[in-house]
This record gives sequence, structure tokens and C-alpha cells, in this order.
Amino acid sequence: MPRQRLRELGLTVGQMPTGPLNAITDVPGVRVGHTTLISDGPRAARTGVTMIVPRDGDIWSDHAFAAYHVYNGNGEMTGLPWLDESGLLGAPIGITNTHQVGVVRDAIVRYAVERGYYDSFFLPVVAETYDGHLNDIAAFHLTAEHAIAAIEAAAGGSVAEGNVGGGTGMICHEFKGGIGTSSRRAATRGEYTVGALVQANYGFRADLRVDGVPVGAQIGPAEVPLPWEMLSSSSSIIVVVATDAPLLPIQCRRLAQRATTGLARAGGFGHNSSGDIFLAFATGNHLPAKARAPHELRMLPHDQIDPLLRAVAEATEEAILNALCAAETMTGFEGHTAHALPLERLQEIVTRFRG
Repeated sequence: MPRQRLRELGLTVGQMPTGPLNAITDVPGVRVGHTTLISDGPRAARTGVTMIVPRDGDIWSDHAFAAYHVYNGNGEMTGLPWLDESGLLGAPIGITNTHQVGVVRDAIVRYAVERGYYDSFFLPVVAETYDGHLNDIAAFHLTAEHAIAAIEAAAGGSVAEGNVGGGTGMICHEFKGGIGTSSRRAATRGEYTVGALVQANYGFRADLRVDGVPVGAQIGPAEVPLPWEMLSSSSSIIVVVATDAPLLPIQCRRLAQRATTGLARAGGFGHNSSGDIFLAFATGNHLPAKARAPHELRMLPHDQIDPLLRAVAEATEEAILNALCAAETMTGFEGHTAHALPLERLQEIVTRFRG
């Protein structure tokens, strides 16, 4: 069976309607770009970088409110002290492998300087998960040019998932993992869109659940072999949440926290070795970078954001499952193999449990 998204298999999770693309790019102005590196010599490359670019590329001059949540902190996301202090996001968000966060972070700054976006300083947000089981991570394959290419490739529309960009070498629930995305439409004093994009690289197979069905426990290693040395540790997940709702930073933080619920529904527990870091940004207010007058702000009342909170949980859960459904079996560094989640078995197991 060819790789398909969860809903293309006739399976759904959650109750809320999706956006037309069921992707983070359903949020107006959000673009996604990937650079993917796959080669076998002289050292195995199974890695890449993914860029999320808000406001159709105008994020440099029209900032967005943002906040983050750390579920388990064995990971890295740069720029967080200033994000905490200011509540402002002013550049694309990068996601890559553990050893090359600095290269991607510096590339975003260079991109801004070379194009005249630079005013005084940039402290961009770049996050990571570890791809060293499939990628020769110590070979440092990524360059600044690769990161800049991902910014320039960023576009709206459908988002490539699975073995692409920063997700190229990732493993999730002991199946092949990677990039996944989903969205929800939330009605609350108007209709807003919430989108999530994940880089999924965490979890044990026995814990994987699809709409509450214990799918992972039904697919043992005799049927689908486990990845090399994945039996005693769990890695990480990055979740980026976007919305066009008019939210303040404290409300963005509340959205970021709800990614934890989506992760838990899919079977993530925030293990000691996990870097589970979530960021949410909201484009419903315009925040010109060089404004000298007070900003004119809008804010949804706190008691009106429950639909957005549910939307984050549902979109995060489905984004993880889309990453698993899209990812293909990959062999990489030192011959290690991560096998894809078998889609026909997924359909059969969920259908049987639902009766």
C-alpha cells in the first residue's frame, strides 16, 4: 500500500473539523519549507532542516506574539529567554538535528542581515531532535546554505511529511517517524484556525495509540522489527502551533501547553531522555517591529479560548499520526533500519477494535 495520511485511510481522531489542507498552512500566511539530505557517501546522511515562516515572509518586520512550554527538557530550542521576556517572534522557526542547531540559527541571522532585515539583533528560534540512529550526525552534513534554501523554499499549500526536512532521520514509537502536520477550525466569537507541525522522534511501540486503540501493542517485533538500540531509551518531539486568533503571549503559552494532551493521546509520556518542547504563535495582532506608537491590540477573553485549546490537542495528535503514516522505511547509518508503520495493519487493528 502506498503511504497515505491518516484520513486517506478512512481513520479519524478528534471531533473538530479540519482546515481544507489539514495542515499548519491552513493558518493564513504560514509557509513551510524543507531541505532534505539523503546520501551514502562518504558518510551516511539522513538529515535536513524544516522552516516555518509566518506572515507570508513578513515576520521580520511584523512580529507575532508567541510563547513556549517545556514538557521534558532533555532538548534544545534557542531564543527562549528573549521569547519569555518579550513575548515576540520575529523570524522563521527552524527544526533540525541535535548537533546542528547552531548552524541553522546562524543561517537565519545571516539571511536577515544579507537581505536588509537586520535592525539591531536577532535571537531566532531553532529546535532539534536526535537523528543519530539513521544519520551520521557527527559528520555535520548541514550547512548554512541548506538552511537558507529551506527558508526560500517555504510555501503555502500542502506540506510534505514523513522523511523530509528535519524529520528525515527521525524514529517515532519505534517506527519510522519525521514531520507531520494537521489543523482544526475553531468557532469562538468568530472562526479561527489552529495548525500544528511536529518533528516526531519519540516513544516506545507498545505505547502507540490511534484514537485510543492500542495499535503499537498489536504489532510486535516479529512482524515489524524494532530499530537498532531503541529498546532502552526514548527521544524527543518538537511541536509548533500556529493560529490566526488574536491572542496575547500568556494565551499562546496556554495553547503550547495543550500540545502535551495531543502527545499523551498518541502515547507519549515525556520520558527522562525526551526533549519535548512546544511553541505556539498567534498572528491575530499586527506588531510592526519599528513601531513608535502604542500597539493597537485585540485579545480573545480567556473564557472563549476552550475551542482553541481542544484544537491544539486534536491537531497535535493527528500531526503525529500523519508523520507515522507518511514516513517510509529507511536504512541509514551503519546499516540501521527504521521500518514504516504498516498501513493495512493500522486499518485492520483500528477497525477491529472499533467493532
